[in-house]
Amino acid sequence: MGMQTLLSVRHSRLVTPVLALGLIGVACSSTPTAHSDAPILAVGAENEYANVISQIGGKYVRVTAIMSNPNTDPHTFEASPKVAEVVSAAQLVVQNGVGYDPFMDKIEAAAPDSKRKVIDVQTLLRLPDNTSNPHLWYGPSTMPAVAKAVADDLSALAPSHESYFKANLAKFNGSLKTWDQALANLKASFPNAPVATTEPVADYMLQAAGIDNRTPWPLQADIMNGVDPSAQDITQERNLFTEHQVKVFLYNQQVTDSLTRSFLALAHANGIPVVGVYETMPTPGYDYQSWMLAEVNALHKALADGQSTTQL
Repeated sequence: MGMQTLLSVRHSRLVTPVLALGLIGVACSSTPTAHSDAPILAVGAENEYANVISQIGGKYVRVTAIMSNPNTDPHTFEASPKVAEVVSAAQLVVQNGVGYDPFMDKIEAAAPDSKRKVIDVQTLLRLPDNTSNPHLWYGPSTMPAVAKAVADDLSALAPSHESYFKANLAKFNGSLKTWDQALANLKASFPNAPVATTEPVADYMLQAAGIDNRTPWPLQADIMNGVDPSAQDITQERNLFTEHQVKVFLYNQQVTDSLTRSFLALAHANGIPVVGVYETMPTPGYDYQSWMLAEVNALHKALADGQSTTQL
């Protein structure tokens, strides 16, 4: 069993709303049946979570990713009736929380199922509702916790396959060591390296690598929330480029507008390398681990060689 992707109406501050109907990709070798060996139906609200479910559940799950379009703004996703249908039928759901995917709570409340397993990552990590940065998957400790919860819930749903799920969990955790080592190497090689960002997309990763994000937090939050930043914060951000106060500019590829594009132009004009970051996992070609490693490697190349990686 593999992972399929489901898109709905989404809005971006860059592009016109895009409508994609139905299932656009199914990577399953068979369809679910009514007998006891039918795959567990699972949903990841974001495709990075769906990918982890797929890695842990393997052949015993059929996973749907709700949000996966790298060209739109996940913060303003609107769930379609098809999305509601898929979520309502799911036996296992993983969602981010922290106000990032509130449509999931609404769908689940409208179609209650006492047997449905729901992993809310905010709740799993015991984070308060006022957590300022919702991009939890960039934190190195997040996915190991999610993967364990997935393995536990899948084992409860299919006890006869518990050893299979636990073996996949061990494999997944082991595969994260390369990313952890890359973060450690970055921290040792470029301690407190100054960078600028548009939004707090990769901030948890930057913190883990000991990187100094010089962009004012209010500007990051305002851009993330679609609010016009203050003139003072905009000036401070521009000075980071014109006065060469930063070594790298991390640019959210999924949410752009005239202001963020002006920052991008300033970075280019002042010879500051750019690293593109994403809110949903770029596909095809990546799993969660290789995506996170690619982002760290791109940042390392920018700091070491002045090389830009605008797109993965």
